Amino acid sequence: MPVTSYTIQNVVASASLFVDVPLEKVAMKLANTEYNPEQFPGLVLKLTSIKVTALVFSSGKIVVTGVKSEALVKDAVKAIQKELEKAGIKCTKKPEMKVENMVASGDIGLKLNLTNLAFSLPTAEYEPEQFPGLVYKVPNHHITFLLFSTGKIVCTGAKNEGEIKKSVKELRKTLLAQQKNK
Repeated sequence: MPVTSYTIQNVVASASLFVDVPLEKVAMKLANTEYNPEQFPGLVLKLTSIKVTALVFSSGKIVVTGVKSEALVKDAVKAIQKELEKAGIKCTKKPEMKVENMVASGDIGLKLNLTNLAFSLPTAEYEPEQFPGLVYKVPNHHITFLLFSTGKIVCTGAKNEGEIKKSVKELRKTLLAQQKNK
């Protein structure tokens, strides 16, 4: 029986730096920013060295994306703080961080009949004319999967890697049960 494999592709986290951030000042001092308050109230800060993008708000709240693991969120926030220090923004309090969403892609090692699954999984949506994958919302949970006929999957909505691991394992079990019933 093939082993299910997955890789975390992106972690989105929020953090509070507990300091007001003058976005216009930061935008003028740092080259790696985009700030257009008429279009969006936050400043976009790109750290190409670690491939992370942050949305920085004047309240000191930030949203970090592009991180590849839970463990690297803290490093990314520290790097953002260092970048803001270059613009004269000093963070004196330890930031509060929270993982908001994790996205993983993988392979469950099964060929899938998406049409059959669309009828047998109660929370599945499948419109092949619009998108080649089946959207499966795990019942009573915040995890959603994209399933493809090749057995490739995308998992989103997890708050930690343990949730991904458990959900992928349960998904495989559910899909194997569905295949036995057909």
